[in-house]
Amino acid sequence: MKKALNLVLVAVLVLGIFASSALAADLKVGKVEWAAHGNKCFTIAFVVLDGDTIIRAYIDEYQFLPAAEAVGVPNSDVANGFAADFANPERVLASKKVNNEYYSNNMAKAGSTVAIADNFRAIEAFAEGKTVAELENILASYSKTELVDTVTGATLVDTDGYLRAIVEAAKVAQ
Repeated sequence: MKKALNLVLVAVLVLGIFASSALAADLKVGKVEWAAHGNKCFTIAFVVLDGDTIIRAYIDEYQFLPAAEAVGVPNSDVANGFAADFANPERVLASKKVNNEYYSNNMAKAGSTVAIADNFRAIEAFAEGKTVAELENILASYSKTELVDTVTGATLVDTDGYLRAIVEAAKVAQ
């Protein structure tokens, strides 16, 4: 009885490995650095594709922020290392998502009511479940201003740029 049970368990495990390998075979990952929001920062976009459908999207943006108020990228505090190349040692290259509270407070001063991380999450969620062609059609069908109202929960004027970054990440997925 134990041998039969062990044989069944091994068979289930082996089938599970083959099934998960077959299901994962179509998954591809893409990443780009993109200028989605002006020329004083850069966006990174990651995409996981299942066939030609975006199943996960991730965007973040990096710019130089005050070192005294922001958490910089790794090694941005190493004076004789990565930070040595910063033109202004009082500023660090920083993620807007990591520094959500600081960056969103600055956005609020300009009238924004949605935190930067929440805006990015809304754009990511909008892209997920769509094919690259569907996103390209949306980008071709709406003006930059209309896209702000098309993506529920996002109020960023550069929503168009972030969606384009996601599309470009999907196009280079391997």
